[in-house]
Amino acid sequence: MLKFSLKDENILNPIYNFAKIKKVKLYLVGGALRDLILDRNKENPDFDFCLKSGALKFAAKLARELRCACVVLDEEHAACRLVKKINGKMHTFDFSDFRAATLEKDLLHRDFTINSMALALGDVFGQQDLDTLIIDPYFGRADIKAKIIKATGPGSFKEDPLRILRAFSFSCALGFSIDKETLRLAKKEKNRISAVSGERIREELFKILDSSTAYTCLVSLDKLKILEIIFPEIKPMRRIGQGPYHHLDVWQHTLETLSQFELIIKGAKKTLAIDDYLQEEVAGLRRRSSLLKLACILHDIGKPKALRREKGKIIFHGHERIGLGLTRIISRRLKLSNDEGRVLERVVLWHLRPGYLANNPHPTARATFRYFRDTGNDALAVLLLSLADQRATKGPQTTAFSRLRHEKTVKALIHKLLKQKDETKLVRLLNGNDLMDKFKLPASPLIGKLLMELEEAQAIGKIKKRKEAWQLAAKLIKSPQ
Repeated sequence: MLKFSLKDENILNPIYNFAKIKKVKLYLVGGALRDLILDRNKENPDFDFCLKSGALKFAAKLARELRCACVVLDEEHAACRLVKKINGKMHTFDFSDFRAATLEKDLLHRDFTINSMALALGDVFGQQDLDTLIIDPYFGRADIKAKIIKATGPGSFKEDPLRILRAFSFSCALGFSIDKETLRLAKKEKNRISAVSGERIREELFKILDSSTAYTCLVSLDKLKILEIIFPEIKPMRRIGQGPYHHLDVWQHTLETLSQFELIIKGAKKTLAIDDYLQEEVAGLRRRSSLLKLACILHDIGKPKALRREKGKIIFHGHERIGLGLTRIISRRLKLSNDEGRVLERVVLWHLRPGYLANNPHPTARATFRYFRDTGNDALAVLLLSLADQRATKGPQTTAFSRLRHEKTVKALIHKLLKQKDETKLVRLLNGNDLMDKFKLPASPLIGKLLMELEEAQAIGKIKKRKEAWQLAAKLIKSPQ
């Protein structure tokens, strides 16, 4: 028997009671019904409602009744959202007018058949099996059973081009395949995506990145030439060879890096500290693992502009710094938060450092300290991406010995990093005021430089006492570099 849970009924009941008092017939549509049929329990279900007309006025009055916020999403289609905290969790309720004269015609304007179903809100609270009451003119239940994403009508992507990306994000989230005709329509209308706002693209993109099959999905988007509409910067990456250390061109290597990173994420679940780090939310509900998948796509994005040929060799000197600038542009275009932008920029900038460390069989304590200092909270992220990057590099001159050395170095750094987190942080032997008072120095960048040198010397065991710190400080002041 198809029924909503008691918890969901309790959430919906105040809305139904208010609608009944106002003599408004509300219909529950879309995601909540799809997930009910799939028996898919979400912490924050998609509760979308439609009514014949007057959605904005009704929602505004309901917001006052429920004492919650109301935001207009689309004035033209009278679409708005209520946001209310219930039992400590934020819930959203979307309301809109019919987009046509009847409910059935309104459902034709919805994105996919699996979301083009409706149920009179009052029916939620009866004792009857809801399966017999769901309004399903476009056979959404049959497509759910067949696990197919199918556009509701031929004009679906023209109405909202973002639905092209939504087809793929639903495919990832639900494990459904996309109908052939829907794919044909997506390919035909793909250029319309360029008119969609960065924020909306970001939301669907991260739903894809958040899935365990992001690589497969992005490859499909790439084959349809949809991905390069979102990221025009990848177009020059195609068909650029990389010399004997690589077996793939820049773009195919980038995709292979993502594939390897997804395998690393699966393996990381065995190590709680790494898994917790990857699952940490950086901004909103967007997790570090998803952000690092985007970093995989961006890590070599500077190579086309850095490409040079010297003595018959292909080199990309400085591509990480060019990539840093392009990453900053892309972060702004997608309207990522400052924190997300900083993570991406730092990972792209430093992604070569673990490889440089691996060139030395035994990296020095100083080099290791400087790596952790420069990469900060993203040290582990850079190491994991470096591991994926190396595993995606299988050219004839990439030997088994060099791969093994890289793996050993990265894993040793990860071990050291995790161990450091359990250790008490070293307390500075001297602070800025100590230096200014002792040596009669004004506040200046020199003080920061001195503190950095002292911190490094202490970390690698070169100095252990205040007396030694004073001696080193005096020496550095006398012979500034």
